[in-house]
Amino acid sequence: MSSQEEKGHVPSTPENEKPPAFEQGPGLVGHQARDDEDFRTRNGLNLKSFQRRPEASADITETLDRTMKGRHLHMIAIGGSIGAGFFVGSGGALRTGGPGWLLIDFMIIGVMMFNTVYALGELAVMYPVSGGFYTYSTRFIDPSWGFAMGWNYVMQWAVVLPLELTVCGVTVGYWNDEISVAVWITIFFLFIVFVNVFGTLGYAEEEFWSSCIKLAATVIFMIIALVLVLGGGPKGSRYDHYTGAQLWYDPGAFANGFKGFCSIFVTAAFSFSGTELVGLAAAEARNPVKELPGAIKQVFWRITLFYILGLFFVGLLIPYTDPGLIGAPDQAYADANTSPFVLVGNYANLKGFDSFMNVVILISVVSIGVSAVYGGSRTLTALAQQGYAPKVFSYIDRSGRPLYSVLFILAFGPLAYVNLDADGPTVFNWLLALSGLAALFTWGSICLAHIRFRTAWKRQGRSLDEIPFKAVGGVYGSYLGLGLNIMVLIAQLYVSISPIGSDLNTASGFFMSYLALPVVIVFWIGGFIWKRSGWLKLDQIDLDTGRRALPWDEINEYREQLAKMPAWKRLFHTIFV
Repeated sequence: MSSQEEKGHVPSTPENEKPPAFEQGPGLVGHQARDDEDFRTRNGLNLKSFQRRPEASADITETLDRTMKGRHLHMIAIGGSIGAGFFVGSGGALRTGGPGWLLIDFMIIGVMMFNTVYALGELAVMYPVSGGFYTYSTRFIDPSWGFAMGWNYVMQWAVVLPLELTVCGVTVGYWNDEISVAVWITIFFLFIVFVNVFGTLGYAEEEFWSSCIKLAATVIFMIIALVLVLGGGPKGSRYDHYTGAQLWYDPGAFANGFKGFCSIFVTAAFSFSGTELVGLAAAEARNPVKELPGAIKQVFWRITLFYILGLFFVGLLIPYTDPGLIGAPDQAYADANTSPFVLVGNYANLKGFDSFMNVVILISVVSIGVSAVYGGSRTLTALAQQGYAPKVFSYIDRSGRPLYSVLFILAFGPLAYVNLDADGPTVFNWLLALSGLAALFTWGSICLAHIRFRTAWKRQGRSLDEIPFKAVGGVYGSYLGLGLNIMVLIAQLYVSISPIGSDLNTASGFFMSYLALPVVIVFWIGGFIWKRSGWLKLDQIDLDTGRRALPWDEINEYREQLAKMPAWKRLFHTIFV
């Protein structure tokens, strides 16, 4: 007999739990109350919409808007985080490590993200709470560490917003560099504010359409790239003859040896930042139990088809010695003209293709800016409602917006103007240093939280059949994800101490490359002082509070259908469908 049964608690199982309808469970009351509001109030278009939501509760999941649809979650998963890191930063990574290290490093980060997102999906289906990354760390690891992860995630997005606004201004300068960048920063900042007026729906629709454009552009690029590699470029261009893998031999596939391998990880990590937002958005989806697993499975296609295949073509078309590439990853967001995707169009003499790719880069950067406000504000609201941040940030208005949390993240936007000053780039690089590695701590914490969850689940006598959506790699996948996160942090530590071209870095150079670690440690200490709690024992972990009511009839029916399929088809459905 398990310890829970001895205490009179019978774990909820597919057999003894009453299967509720999909729309039942947390959030229904708040969602219904929102439907009772008039159109203008629901969509944040009048003054009444800014009033506090009357049914606001201690659970953010029950209070926030829940209008996100399956198509929104799928596109957030596939294209949500494709931005300047991929389209522009990859140029600096190519120059630093060559096409070989570029491909290998992005594949390593891809494997890590595959396991991380599946671990997140398993947790988010059972406990779909907004601000989930922080709450999972608090619930399954250590409340002090959860405090650190929550504030680390908030500050990561708060810093990303001015970074992306600056890239927007510089990107427009490709067509007209006579107008001050400040004008464009202002215009795009106001656009991001406008999108956030519509709350969750504004973010979801913007992400859906921008992701469609980014994915279509990447597919178009890969088709054109294949033609160019085969020698189908216009006569007189660099690609009017077959080149194949020539650039992998001359100038070569690898640059700067082991340091080149280690240096690319920070750019790769920045490029994948935001992949985890699909788990954050699950709390505001209409039906996360049904829609989230399918969205999680789309991440495989993004990693394989867009990051890996796209950068493979870049390495075949642009030599790492090309003077048009940026000189270092920390300059990746200063000039969109150095994007290898733009350079390919220029070298192929494809008129208009450079402008087309710059428009796509601009849309991508604005999209990440909108995501920064969404991700940062939802996490800050969750922190406030759990007593880890000032209570004022728990305010949610009648249209479902965490109003003061959104304003807090938006307040960081004007930092983009700092880059216009003579000393601005220095400040800008420090802001970039703060955000560069922050995502790695978030991803590692997700994997560790999943490991702790599974260990406690087994320790407390629960069955895996009670878990509706399981990570493909199980707990071993999370161990792999956590191990790769630690490996990347060690690799970045090495090049922070001994960068390319130098035996020993300066103190300012080291912290500019590794600032995220001391920031996380300070937050961790602050969390311990605030909460006076440490590492949780397995028996202390609460596995029941906040679990979503699940439609076990439909889940078991799907499992039965899956069991009847041939092995190959079962594998296909498990991973991709």
